Amino acid sequence: MARTFVFLLLLLLLLGLCGNPVSGEPPSSIDALGDLDYELPETNYETQDSYKPGHIGILFQMVNVFLRTVQPNDFPEEIVRKVVKKMFESSINFDKPENLILSLKILNYEIGVIIYTLLGLLFVILMPLVGCFFCMCRCCNKCGGKMHQRQKENGPFQRKCFAISLLLICIIISFGIFCGFVANHPVRNRVKRTRTLANSNFKDLRTLLNQAPEQIQFILAQYNTTKDKAFSDLNGINLLLGGGIQERLRPTVIPVLDEIKAMVTVIKETKKALESMKNSLQSLREESAQLSSALTNVKSSIQNSLSDPACSVRPSSETCNSIRTSLNQLESNLDLNQLPPVDGELDSVNDVLRTDLDGLVQKGYQSFNDIPNGVQHQTKNIIADVKGMLNTIGSSVDRVTQRIPIEKTLSTFAVYINNTESYVNSNLHKWEEYDSYWWLGGLVVCCLLTLIAIYYYLGLLCGVCGYDRHATPTRRGCVSHTGGVFLMVGVGLSFLFCWILMIIVIVTFVIGTNVEKLICESYANRKIFKVLDTPYLLNENWQYYLSGIIYNKSDINLTFGQVYSDCKNNRGIYATLQLDNRFNISKQLNIAQHIESINNEFENLNVHLSINLLDAAGRTNLEDFAACGIDSINYAPYLSQTGRHPARVNLLSFAYDLEKKANHLPPGNLRQSLKREAESIKMIHRLHIIPMEQSLGTLRQSIKTLQHITHGLTGRIAKIITTLDSAQNFVTNNISSVIKDEAKKYVRTIAGHFEQYLLWVDFSIREKMVSCTPVATALDSAVNVLLCGYIIRPLNLFWFGVGEATVFLLPALIFAVKLAKYYRRMNSEDVYDDVETIPMKNPPK
Repeated sequence: MARTFVFLLLLLLLLGLCGNPVSGEPPSSIDALGDLDYELPETNYETQDSYKPGHIGILFQMVNVFLRTVQPNDFPEEIVRKVVKKMFESSINFDKPENLILSLKILNYEIGVIIYTLLGLLFVILMPLVGCFFCMCRCCNKCGGKMHQRQKENGPFQRKCFAISLLLICIIISFGIFCGFVANHPVRNRVKRTRTLANSNFKDLRTLLNQAPEQIQFILAQYNTTKDKAFSDLNGINLLLGGGIQERLRPTVIPVLDEIKAMVTVIKETKKALESMKNSLQSLREESAQLSSALTNVKSSIQNSLSDPACSVRPSSETCNSIRTSLNQLESNLDLNQLPPVDGELDSVNDVLRTDLDGLVQKGYQSFNDIPNGVQHQTKNIIADVKGMLNTIGSSVDRVTQRIPIEKTLSTFAVYINNTESYVNSNLHKWEEYDSYWWLGGLVVCCLLTLIAIYYYLGLLCGVCGYDRHATPTRRGCVSHTGGVFLMVGVGLSFLFCWILMIIVIVTFVIGTNVEKLICESYANRKIFKVLDTPYLLNENWQYYLSGIIYNKSDINLTFGQVYSDCKNNRGIYATLQLDNRFNISKQLNIAQHIESINNEFENLNVHLSINLLDAAGRTNLEDFAACGIDSINYAPYLSQTGRHPARVNLLSFAYDLEKKANHLPPGNLRQSLKREAESIKMIHRLHIIPMEQSLGTLRQSIKTLQHITHGLTGRIAKIITTLDSAQNFVTNNISSVIKDEAKKYVRTIAGHFEQYLLWVDFSIREKMVSCTPVATALDSAVNVLLCGYIIRPLNLFWFGVGEATVFLLPALIFAVKLAKYYRRMNSEDVYDDVETIPMKNPPK
């Protein structure tokens, strides 16, 4: 089987006579394989997969347009199939109707080529005969052989028309000669280019042979990358599995712990506010008593001053009475005795704070944060077992890759490549010798046509430059006569060689046209592969020829077209040749079994986690805080007292008013005494009123804080306790299912790495490993470049140019014969007088 397969690939290196190209569907791709990036290193090949003829390509296209005119029919797939089938028959009876019909179909397809060939053969037959009769006719002084020219009125016009026509025809002939030279020029270095092309293809084919072991080693090396990633995930089970469990529990656990932690802050702020409230009340009571005492003393002092005799005299008496009337305002405005103390509530809060609720909450946080460490500690043994099992997968992949028949097949193919290369190199000098003959023959043909064209050009040049319209035919100059002789020499050479040239044109035309249409064009549009892929065509016992050669099983749908297309699309040789019929890589890798083994190792993964969000002491602590009574405090009396001024009157205003009234009194002891009392009132304002106002502000702020804290306190704590119970129940009842779900995700992650790797191995071996692109490129080089680009298309351009020049030799010689009469010196001429024209013969000189 391997030899037949190698023989098949060997055919790709030949000239593509059968063209067993490789075609197929584009390589399948694996969808997103995950976060590991696997890619076989790209192989760079030297040979270009396209051929560009350069500027000469325009001439090739011109010839192709002519060929489509000659042969407009599509590729005759059915005819070719029948012809190939007949070739394998031992004998062919042309009397059978089907053979006769096939012959008629071939004639109908080749009708254009046949017509042009018949015209060429007619040219070959008639031109020598016409030349022979023309020569004998001129020897008998006929057909223009007599050296006498009748003078006509339109003679100058005819001469000019003949000269212009001949010039145009010579230009057309020159273009044909140019095409012949252009087509013949590459022949000289064709072998050199072929050698370079062959060496490039052989180098690429050897690269193809050598890359199989390298790619296998690369595939095996990627297992280490996969294993390292898996081991990293196994070592990080605390973050992957434990972190997953944490993320599942976080929305339930963390909010309730945060709420309890916030309540700890509330308790501390409550204590602070109660202490501040207690201190402010105590301070206000003391300061209120001092204020009352000071105001009483000042009031008594002012009353004693008003007992002065000066107050009984008008108008001082009115002022004194006014002062005496205002003294009842000098009293304290606060009634702090009606405000109950908050010592009981403060003691209750202090009792609550004796339990370290903050520490209990931190324990809840700690039990949640300890999940990853607990997972890692409980899975040490299982992780070690999984690592040991994963190491065995690499050995399994190594064994499978070593059993792939690609290397064995390619090693056999290497022998055929070496033999083919030796054959090509040993025969290139012979091909170079043949090409030198080809080139020399083409050069002789083109030079011969060039010589004929040169004679025509010289004849026109000498004839036109040396012609004297005043000279009679018998007295024409030497230059003009020489031009006529050149024209006749060109005519003679045309008759001598044009039929030989036409034979060359016919032979090359028939070969070049059929090869171009039947091989080059059908290879370009791949229709030739459809013929080769016809069931039972190349072997009447095989449905598919390729599968019959490679596997000796012709029912496998392996076609030339599919193999060529796959190779062009850079597909691997395994998928291209459907080697799974010999070695099923998917079955050998057995991805499902490996994944199942990984899953089985994790079946003993049992993780037990105990998470206690808050113990009974913490719960009791919250309940005690809710029952401490701070939410039942009546804050209205406190706010009412804090909204009052410490005294019934603004002492500063009272003092200034007292000074003003004292100034209305006459100078004396009374006036000075009242002013001293006004200063005392100001002093009382500074020493008592200002501190009391500050204490009232502090008390008011504490009350506001407590109002905010205690608003809905019982309901908030009840809600926290309910949420705590719900969260604890969720954790207790669902922790097992959460662990199980997250463990499945974790196992899928670990198994996914190896599943991804094994799928990539399967894909790479099928689609990418040992890309057979060089095989398709070698076939393209043999058929498209060497056969069609180096041989057939230059050959077609050669016969097109030479044929065009040869065909136009016919009108050229006609005009040359006509024109030579006007340039050559005649032996006799017509003589004219006034009455009649009498032809006279000049005596010979």
